[in-house]
Amino acid sequence: MAEAAYSAACKEVVTILKTAEEAGPDDLLLADGYIFCAPENLAAIAGMMKDFYDRSYYPVLGHIEGHPYAQMICAGSDGHNAARQTARIAQGWRLKQVQPPLIICTFAQKTEEILAEKSIPEEQLIRCRDLGAAMGAGLSMGVF
Repeated sequence: MAEAAYSAACKEVVTILKTAEEAGPDDLLLADGYIFCAPENLAAIAGMMKDFYDRSYYPVLGHIEGHPYAQMICAGSDGHNAARQTARIAQGWRLKQVQPPLIICTFAQKTEEILAEKSIPEEQLIRCRDLGAAMGAGLSMGVF
């Protein structure tokens, strides 16, 4: 999902793709906008994404206000709680949501399905690319 959005955004603006583990406050300070992408685990944002927010929240507080953001969630069945968590963090940072959360459900409910590597169908990846293209175009045109 993140790679699909990244590939489309790259056509519009300079774009950097990092995992939550690699990213930190300096990356947020350097960027003009953000697409936060995370899996939902047990009705919450994944631990590594929560760690990213924990490490980054206070160092950038008051320095990224008004920056545009969008988010993508990969969930087994719902995804809305993870989206709410990210939206609440973004609200604290005073970011500007420029698109509703994109939630893609894999419908993995059994242990084998949950633990298996996921493959996102092409029609869903198109939605991710569209989100990335829209974010890139909006930044490029200065509409945010």
